[in-house]
Amino acid sequence: MTLKKPFTLSALMIATIAMNGCTGSDQVQTKDAVEQDIWPMITTGIQDDAAMEAKIAELLSSMTLEQKIAQMIQPEIRDITVEDMRKYGFGSYLNGGGAFPNNNKHASAADWIDLAEKMYQASIDDSLDGSRIPTMWGTDAVHGHNNVIGATLFPHNIGLGATNNPALIEKIAAATAQEVMVTGIDWVFAPTVAVVRDDRWGRTYEGYSEDPEIVKEYSAAIVKGLQGAVDQDFLSDKRVISTVKHFLGDGGTQGGDDQGNNIDSEADLFNIHAQGYVGGLGAGAQTVMASFNSWNGEKIHGSKYLLTDVLKGKMGFDGFVVGDWNGHGQIPGCTNGNCAQAANAGLDVYMVPTDAWKPLYENLITQVKDGAIAQSRIDDAVTRILRVKMRAGLFDKPSPAQRPLSGKTEVIGSKEHRAIAKQAVRESLVLLKNKAQLLPLSPKANVLVAGLGADNIGMQSGGWSITWQGTGNENSDFPGGTSILDGIAKKVNQAGGQVAYDLNGEFDTRPDVAIVVFGEQPYAEGNGDLDNLEYQRGNKTDLALLRKFKDAGIPVVSLFISGRPMWVNAELNASDAFVATWLPGSEGDAISDVLFTNIDGSVNHDFKGKLSFSWPNNPIDNENRGDADYAPLLPYGFGLTYADKNTLADDLAEQSNATEQLEDLVLFERAVKAPWSLVLQSGEQQKTMASSRESVGAVSVKTFDKDVQEDARAIVFSGTESAAVRLMAAFPSDLRSYVEKSGQLQMQIKVDQGADAPLWLGMQCGEGCQGKFDIAAQLKNTNQWQTVNVDLACFTQQGVNLSQVFSPWQLSTSAPWQVSVAKLSVTSEKVTENTISCQ
Repeated sequence: MTLKKPFTLSALMIATIAMNGCTGSDQVQTKDAVEQDIWPMITTGIQDDAAMEAKIAELLSSMTLEQKIAQMIQPEIRDITVEDMRKYGFGSYLNGGGAFPNNNKHASAADWIDLAEKMYQASIDDSLDGSRIPTMWGTDAVHGHNNVIGATLFPHNIGLGATNNPALIEKIAAATAQEVMVTGIDWVFAPTVAVVRDDRWGRTYEGYSEDPEIVKEYSAAIVKGLQGAVDQDFLSDKRVISTVKHFLGDGGTQGGDDQGNNIDSEADLFNIHAQGYVGGLGAGAQTVMASFNSWNGEKIHGSKYLLTDVLKGKMGFDGFVVGDWNGHGQIPGCTNGNCAQAANAGLDVYMVPTDAWKPLYENLITQVKDGAIAQSRIDDAVTRILRVKMRAGLFDKPSPAQRPLSGKTEVIGSKEHRAIAKQAVRESLVLLKNKAQLLPLSPKANVLVAGLGADNIGMQSGGWSITWQGTGNENSDFPGGTSILDGIAKKVNQAGGQVAYDLNGEFDTRPDVAIVVFGEQPYAEGNGDLDNLEYQRGNKTDLALLRKFKDAGIPVVSLFISGRPMWVNAELNASDAFVATWLPGSEGDAISDVLFTNIDGSVNHDFKGKLSFSWPNNPIDNENRGDADYAPLLPYGFGLTYADKNTLADDLAEQSNATEQLEDLVLFERAVKAPWSLVLQSGEQQKTMASSRESVGAVSVKTFDKDVQEDARAIVFSGTESAAVRLMAAFPSDLRSYVEKSGQLQMQIKVDQGADAPLWLGMQCGEGCQGKFDIAAQLKNTNQWQTVNVDLACFTQQGVNLSQVFSPWQLSTSAPWQVSVAKLSVTSEKVTENTISCQ
């Protein structure tokens, strides 16, 4: 099949990009000033195919409006049945992170194939919907087929950036495509091509670099590995459809806030953040995922300028644009189940998990009939979807269970794929410090291994590993995988040395060297957002372990597991050698190949990794290559080899000299502040407040005027069962800086009707993680406003993890309390009046 040729990229444009550089700017340029100069038409090498286009047009002309809208709906496997697929004929469906066939984390490859086959057969069954268009399944295979037990998990993108090896990246993508196809899946939501400009962002590890040069080249390599080369085996039986994401600017939001606002100029939007699309679309990527973030205040899912005028118009992209997880519902005026604006902006496929897919489907049909969405816009979207399906051969390929790689479970986690992953691990390691040439180690030594990350495959794999957040996993959930400890033990034992492991570094026989493996716990997306880059702020348990060895005169090798560079000056000072391992994935044993010599003392694998992210010199500043006054602790491109002299001494500043202006964090003032929502809960029932009055079970809330219009909330607890009202966000907030300033949780409250029973003021940091205080004794003045304060330190004493606060405020009771609340905030300093005792 010959394919359509939509793109062109000039050599002059490439030269212009290089000359312009990559420095950031807060000065917003108008579209008219720059749009004609910066957005290139991209060349893919895909040839025109008039016969295919005619076939698409013929099929489109035979489709009903209902069939067309169904092609634009992408539900999630937890929210639809096979019968739903038969009835509606969805164009695609997905499994989100942590979603499995039969809701079984340990689903076998056969289970995945079985679901793929059933969905496919239902989609081509025209008995109910009259359509025989095959559906396709999309999955987040972002570092291997990471939702499937036993798959090869490659290093996350931040580690791959340190390898600076595009050929290796293409091999990784090709291996991933094969493992995905074993399970009958057609489509991969990768690569992420975000250029990360603020390492506090919780998705930093999904980016290859802070600089677009690596991202552009890698994007092309990944797309080629997943889809095949355009002039060779493009979308063959061993390839999957790829997705470059997230369009556009997600790595450059203010403060590193996930789903936040990018205020870059249009020139910087192209020169920095769009280069992964120049590379990926140039390699023939067939789908683009819209981003959650905003650009200068406008949600990308609703941006006609970027999705239609730029991507489809100026850049000539003729595949389709898919939304992110209910991202359309974040457009002002939209909900998850009602959003004409996204289609009008250029969204072709709505990713709509939860049961919102049904009202969205019905509303879109109505909106076309009412003229809110033009029929031509629907026809364009469906044409694009059909074009990608035909290019991928979905109309001609056998069903998922009958495809060449389907069911070949020996491909998943194969020796060949793990060998590629081991190479990637070895080449991704960056040696930051090597005092007195401590490394490489002799495998004949007496080695003590310590630290939480030493024997923890889940921790070394990070987020997007079986589960969405990468949490809740044990080593047994990674069959065929190896921990860092496994590799060290094997290397030392084979050479006749001695190796011992103790989590807390206890030993009977004094070791020659201690290897301490520590770092970040797994997280994904906004759950990893931080307000600064200091490692283990306020809880320096890993530093204490390093200093224990340092004080005993035992040489220390630190292996730091992280999804980003962090401010670890104290940990660097306490280490003789320090290695950034990033998130190496399932093949932790490969690290030992670099740490140790051969038995004869020769070096088999030297360090090759170079920083693709600048290493911070304090926890507040976030410097990027090309910035003015660029002065990181370690620059972009830094990485020692065994032949290099050590550059870091043991006297790095352990107290930051950066000044941090900390302002009160307002949670509610006249209205609930983003990203929080007001949630009512009674027993097992829960409802988010979406109007001026809401109730559920034993609790109700309504707005009223205190000083200005609707600036307060009246809360009534009936006392018939335990109930609560709380502020909640999908992602946690990091409040550690506030407790360091003796900050407090502050609430303006008025008692309308008291009760002789507790009223609890609390804070939550996840399941089973909360603190609360009874404030009933403090509330004695009925019908008078007062301010109540609780020291944040009191919550930490109750075990609240202030780096992961999902609910910064809640009121709960089992009694008939009636209260009103106004301003809620987290203060940056202590107020002594009306402060609740921690006791």
